[in-house]
Amino acid sequence: MDDVRVLVVEDEQLLADAVAEGLRRESFAVDVAYDGDGALERLGVNEYDVLILDRDLPTVDGDEVCRQVSARLPETRILMLTAASAVLDRVGGLALGADDYLGKPFAFAELVARVRALGRRARAAAPPVLERGDLRLDPNRREVFRGGHYVALTRKEFAVLEELLRADGAVVSAEQLLERVWDEHIDPFTNVLRVTIMTLRRKLGDPPVVETVAGVGYQIR
Repeated sequence: MDDVRVLVVEDEQLLADAVAEGLRRESFAVDVAYDGDGALERLGVNEYDVLILDRDLPTVDGDEVCRQVSARLPETRILMLTAASAVLDRVGGLALGADDYLGKPFAFAELVARVRALGRRARAAAPPVLERGDLRLDPNRREVFRGGHYVALTRKEFAVLEELLRADGAVVSAEQLLERVWDEHIDPFTNVLRVTIMTLRRKLGDPPVVETVAGVGYQIR
């Protein structure tokens, strides 16, 4: 699920950073906001599969963020966090548009499991298998075939290829790939994407399927 992008919104900075770092170790791409304004700003710029949202936030409270996201970004799944654990609090959060609810304190393993489940739901509308020419990628089985032959890819190579195939022939910018497969903290001048594309091309073999569009990005014709 390393292609799932997560936004963590939590005003307790130490907790937010710890959750984000833990999720990155689980291969998620993670951004962080510490208040409601920051959350809405990031949501207006980036696409997220899962929003981990504290209900008690400064500037714009979590309930209002939840309302706006559920109305404007229905593809983003919302996991609401709160110290309140009463049934009425849980029901209230779900009524606002949250997809899941987790009380504090929580076990990190449970948080990861819920984010994975929501990530699968966020991508539920995607085609089960992505194909272009003799290239076939199965997101569920995490398998890639070229000309009927299995191609072993790393997690990042797989995620880059999946993003390019989802674009259905359109050009995907380097910035989009870096943000989607890694996260907003990645150095924009890093050569990690170029190296990943290079090894991806080598593994997929000839004729090359990943094309560079100079000054724009990459595409699969």
